[in-house]
Amino acid sequence: MRRALTVCCALAFAVPSTATAAPPAVTASPASGAAPLAATLTAGAEAHWDFGDGTSADGATVEHTYAAGRWTTVATVAGESAVVEVDAGSVTLVAPRRAAFGKPVALHGIALPATAGAPVALYSGSREVAVGRLRSNGSFRIALAHLSRSGPYVARTTLAASPPIAIGIRPEVTAAFAGSGAVGTPLALTAALRPAAAGWLRVRIWRAGRLVADLRRPAPLRISLPTREPSPYRVEIAAVPAAGYVAAQTRAETTVVEPNLQLGSIGLSVRALEQRLAAMHYALRGIDGRFDDDTYSAVLAFQKVHGLARTGRVDLALWRRIAIGTTPPARYRGDHVEIDKARQVLFEVRRGKIVLVVHVSTGATGNTPLGRWQVYRRVTGWDWVLYYPTYFLRGFAIHGYPSVPAYPASHGCVRVPLWVAPRLYEMNGYDESVYVY
Repeated sequence: MRRALTVCCALAFAVPSTATAAPPAVTASPASGAAPLAATLTAGAEAHWDFGDGTSADGATVEHTYAAGRWTTVATVAGESAVVEVDAGSVTLVAPRRAAFGKPVALHGIALPATAGAPVALYSGSREVAVGRLRSNGSFRIALAHLSRSGPYVARTTLAASPPIAIGIRPEVTAAFAGSGAVGTPLALTAALRPAAAGWLRVRIWRAGRLVADLRRPAPLRISLPTREPSPYRVEIAAVPAAGYVAAQTRAETTVVEPNLQLGSIGLSVRALEQRLAAMHYALRGIDGRFDDDTYSAVLAFQKVHGLARTGRVDLALWRRIAIGTTPPARYRGDHVEIDKARQVLFEVRRGKIVLVVHVSTGATGNTPLGRWQVYRRVTGWDWVLYYPTYFLRGFAIHGYPSVPAYPASHGCVRVPLWVAPRLYEMNGYDESVYVY
């Protein structure tokens, strides 16, 4: 009896256990993939599920569809909680609707989950063409150095891929005239398409304002043009695009001209000459189709710049030089005036670029002073025999004068034609730099 009571007392005073239950084992299948991601979540016992997106459910096994992002799902079983991470990926890709062939182009987009530094690969078909990196907000930018394919392009992460997107490629259409353009000499229109597979070329040609040809040809092409008499040509060349390309076009103009022009010549050929000289910034009063003293001076300036015979007349050889001529480079930077004594020309320079080329005549004895000077005095109109003078050192000035021969002839000043003197006066204020070399 005593033994039984001892056992009962021991049972009555036993200390209860303090061990806690283990957290529930939870799984998600699949735990990652492209959004919307349908996952099955299992806890092994009745659980309350908080999916992390503001929704919840109860059950030992539940199903949930996740939007794009990284979601922390919490399962609670008998007061104990466990978590499972679910990654639902998405990629959006944005590209320009059209871009130029061979030029750089940038694509951008958003990828979720936003993992800074994670790679985003750009594919064209099955070929990886570029790789970008995610920023912390999920955005990315991928640059193509040279656009050569229209796509479609797809951006891929380890979880998802964007919908395919295509870029319409604008091909490069070029046109040029081969030949001097003089009456009775060969003249041809040449045109090309880059890439050649971008389609066909539609060529329309106007002569003296009348449409004389409307053709479709593969690229490249060469078309001979009649040169029996002076007349203007205008051409429009458009790409008829193949699949993956978009429309592109170019225009060009030229004039069939008289091969020989001089003081007193008038007409279409003179106008074409003036237009070409003006495009290269040679000083003219205007483009009027009259070979007057201003056209003569511009031709003379062109001949001086290029080391040609200083005749002031135009022949076939000069037409060829004018056709390929360009504006000469300035020697110094910034805004200033340059006087080139060897070539006997004046250059007006703005931001380091020549904006006006003027025929001049400097000191007959070579006494026009070399160096860098500054404008210190200006006179409107006549100052004795000097017209609109701009003084840069003592009595040395840039000024208009009735006689401006093709060689040094002044007492030391820089003579310019009377008609251009007011223009130079307006362009050069006090303290303007004048370089003489």
